[in-house]
Amino acid sequence: MSTDSAVPAPTLVLTADEARRLALRAQGLLGAPDRRAGVRGVLRHLGAVQLDTISVLARSHELVPYARLGPVGRTEVESAYWGAGTAFEYWSHAACVLPIEEWPLFGFRRRAFLDRGHRWHRMQDAERSCAEVLARLRADGPLTATELGGAKRGGEWWDWSETKIAVEWLLDTGQVVCAERRSWKRVYDLAERAVPGALLNAEPDDAACLRQLLRQAGAALGVATAKDLADYHRLKSQQITASLADSGLVPVRVQGWGRDGAAATAWADPAALETAPRGRHRTTLLSPFDSLVWDRARTERIFGLTHRLEAYTPKEKRVHGYFAMPLLTGGRLVGRVDPAREGRTLVARQVSLDSPGQLDALATALNEAARWVGCDSVRVERLPDESLRPVLDRLLAGG
Repeated sequence: MSTDSAVPAPTLVLTADEARRLALRAQGLLGAPDRRAGVRGVLRHLGAVQLDTISVLARSHELVPYARLGPVGRTEVESAYWGAGTAFEYWSHAACVLPIEEWPLFGFRRRAFLDRGHRWHRMQDAERSCAEVLARLRADGPLTATELGGAKRGGEWWDWSETKIAVEWLLDTGQVVCAERRSWKRVYDLAERAVPGALLNAEPDDAACLRQLLRQAGAALGVATAKDLADYHRLKSQQITASLADSGLVPVRVQGWGRDGAAATAWADPAALETAPRGRHRTTLLSPFDSLVWDRARTERIFGLTHRLEAYTPKEKRVHGYFAMPLLTGGRLVGRVDPAREGRTLVARQVSLDSPGQLDALATALNEAARWVGCDSVRVERLPDESLRPVLDRLLAGG
């Protein structure tokens, strides 16, 4: 991806290992976690936490703060996201929880929806349908699509009702906000009621939105290529090209990030370069939708792990399992666990490890995850090498 000609040539060269550690610290997975800031602090720093319907150990948006803070209460996670107007849901990397402070920054995307004039679903009578939804919300307060009149016509999940299309269009364009989920259903409210006035009335132009989102993505990634930065909030390449020079990010070279192991141009958060990353590494299981690993090309480049979500792959073709979670320890991704729950037992349907030396880390991660979700035992079904089972069983029993 090309960059603006006004961008200075990079003078700092980072090793691949230095870049990896910068990325881990930026993601809150190296060093002491900020427990005082808690879940809201994690959300504010990451800038986006992806939502997903799959729930195995827990839903992905719960697993993200757990990976950084340890066994934080799950009710605390929900209240941090949806309590007291601190966050909203919108289109970022995908459907994400975003800090409410970022509301103005997504004005560029709301305006783009308006300019397009429709979403992939089309309404039969847009003006009437939108007016009816707004009137209901104004009169009755926050409501789900079901409460507004029904989300589907009766067919497949994508066969939306006119009301559902209308309320999603209003969400896309910023007249309506999702500031809560109830039983995994979006709860819609009027933007004028859900967004603080100072943020609602702030209208940065597209260039200002993009600059700030790039700066935020750079801080959350530590060091990143232009494509990495674009992927974080799903920006277009031309938007990145136009904004990098004024983003405040510093051009660097990273060894091993280019083709055939060559150095490549990347961009670093200047604050991240002030001190070398140090501190305790987290040992934990990561959601496949965690922002450390959600960009598959970046994950392979930094950690050497080729990771794919196989939930939608036919069972007989899966390699690592339905919801394989990368195992992070010592600042490296050293294996995968495909978890499940049976009553009060956490089940590892399938485990893969880079080496037998990672059994301690595996047992630590499994035992902590089990305690967090209220399980009192762990059972491992498939190991890459069955000769490891006696040692692993002892480690799990002692954890």
